[in-house]
Amino acid sequence: MASVVRPWTDYGPMLRSLYGATVYRVGVDGGFSCPNRASDRSGGCVFCDGTGASSVYQRDNEQVFAHGTSFASALCFGPRYAGGMEARLSSVDEQIERGKKFLERRYNARLFSLYLQAWTNTWGSHDEMEAVWNHALSRGPWVEFIVSTRPDCVGDTVADSLAACSSQVRKVWAEIGLQSANDATLRRMSRGHGSSGFIPAVKRLHSRGIGVCAHLILGYPGERWDDYEKTVSMVNDSGCEAVKIHNLHIPGGTRLYAEYQQGEIAVASTMRHVEDVIFVLRRLKSDVMVQRLVCETPDHRLAVPRGFADKNKFLMLLQRTMEERNVRQGDLA
Repeated sequence: MASVVRPWTDYGPMLRSLYGATVYRVGVDGGFSCPNRASDRSGGCVFCDGTGASSVYQRDNEQVFAHGTSFASALCFGPRYAGGMEARLSSVDEQIERGKKFLERRYNARLFSLYLQAWTNTWGSHDEMEAVWNHALSRGPWVEFIVSTRPDCVGDTVADSLAACSSQVRKVWAEIGLQSANDATLRRMSRGHGSSGFIPAVKRLHSRGIGVCAHLILGYPGERWDDYEKTVSMVNDSGCEAVKIHNLHIPGGTRLYAEYQQGEIAVASTMRHVEDVIFVLRRLKSDVMVQRLVCETPDHRLAVPRGFADKNKFLMLLQRTMEERNVRQGDLA
């Protein structure tokens, strides 16, 4: 069956072209934390519910919830504590085994990339960081190694360690949470970093042959299209090879949810996000790969937006709208 040709640079076909088959990511929580959290992992970004963006199939206590489940506001989605190093490495092994089995069963997957997805995977003890990375890499073979991090946690030592992993995989990536180039927005998010460190972090990684994907959030309260334009310009100027775009979503158990309950904020509808994404894509350089365009928070954890189109419906709507308008990624870059 032929692949759908998108009016944006779709990541999946690029992977298949490079490696000859679909490559699936095994998302792993390595037991890290974030610099804007306390030692017990409290605090952090206002939109984070304490799971640190860990993969759904890695959350044992949430497997009873099916797609379409009502929002379970009474559930506690607190931090997952990995314990000491021995427990962390054992957990990594279990997660890799579970992740591979899930992907093999659901997609008949044969090629895998290691994705240290949850939390900031370059934060904390450098020795512990390398121990977790190398242990997980040894459970391969892996096609790519992807590390989720922040612009303020990518110094020379971290970049050197990432570069050293290149001998074990075909490609090493850093996924950097920029979110917005508006520092006022970053403060409202409680990110604990500004935007000025993003381009230096990207250049530091690029100088060592490491690919970079920028993570962006659209629809944050107070953000306008001129903010999006500033953010896209920063991504273009940095030379990032890829982007992930999320619509703002509000899980239960977050500070953002408390603000929502007070009637202080609203979130974008499906069509509003379509318009925002089109605005961004048209200004994004055409050679930047698009890895994601919509957030997929499980229904039982998602307070709002309820009734938002699922991923496939959203992509179909986005494609149809762009084709009707005869626009595509990069035509205004």
